[in-house]
Amino acid sequence: MKYLGILERYKKYSRQEIESDVDIRGALERYLYLAIQATIDLAEAIVAYKGLRKPATMSESFCILSEEGVVAADLTRELAKMVGFRNVIACDCQDLDYGIVLDVLHNRLKDIKNFLNEVSNAMGIR
Repeated sequence: MKYLGILERYKKYSRQEIESDVDIRGALERYLYLAIQATIDLAEAIVAYKGLRKPATMSESFCILSEEGVVAADLTRELAKMVGFRNVIACDCQDLDYGIVLDVLHNRLKDIKNFLNEVSNAMGIR
């Protein structure tokens, strides 16, 4: 996913640099949003492709894929948290916790990578 590569470039910035530079902050938030949304979109597309029950929420797509053995349950929990984070950055909150933003940037993007790997393996794509 191209957004993961772009986000790697933002790991060099400190919390202070991100919080004090409106351009860096805005770009980082936007790319995090896009990476998470693309992951949600992929989950929803797989659910539809496989003819599974329709999810009622964005995070439910991951639960459905877990029930079907496509995605591990522990990864599903982490991806559901990502959906919550996506919702927070989507509302353009002025009091966004940049400790959480940096945690997602430095520690949680691996969940998206793991999701892509699990989906690829389950669908026989390489």
